[in-house]
Amino acid sequence: MGYIFIDSGAMYRAVTLYLLRNKITLDDVKKNPDVLNSIHISFVYNSEKDFFETYLNGLFIENEIRTMEVANFVSEVSAIKVIRDFLVVQQQNFGKYKGVVMDGRDIGTEVIPDAELKIFMTADPVIRARRRFDELAQKQVFQSFDEVVENIKKRDLLDSTRTESPLVKSDDAIVLDNTNMSKEEQGRVALTWAKGVIAVS
Repeated sequence: MGYIFIDSGAMYRAVTLYLLRNKITLDDVKKNPDVLNSIHISFVYNSEKDFFETYLNGLFIENEIRTMEVANFVSEVSAIKVIRDFLVVQQQNFGKYKGVVMDGRDIGTEVIPDAELKIFMTADPVIRARRRFDELAQKQVFQSFDEVVENIKKRDLLDSTRTESPLVKSDDAIVLDNTNMSKEEQGRVALTWAKGVIAVS
């Protein structure tokens, strides 16, 4: 469809990576939110991979943000209000002119509550873990399957119970359970729904 893809989760991972690399604690951020102003996140389309890759201050970080070190810390980072406020403004700017597909745990409820189409994607936790495990392996990041399962369960619990913008389904979102679906099957369903919205708008 020629839309830009924005992975809001990658934005939180990028901030997490920046804090880890620069040894900045969450208390530091709370005391001095201006440290976030040194963070610039962008997405660049890779035509060979047909994928939008994440860059932090102009540097490619797509592989680094998928490590377990980042995954184990990102939920704590995303629970901090000043960090959420910082990134939500950027996400809303991305979505201001439409023509955007945005992926994230609070997009339909907090970031773009008036989105034309909201899809709440879900799947069995073990299936999700298998997909993440395979994704990590493809990027030469090797973790045990049990570690990946526990990380996903932990993140779901933290994200759904946090005070700031918890992970919840908005009332007007359509549920897409992709447990037994391939990427191609998911894509066809989502594209059908998107074209349906466009046709009546």
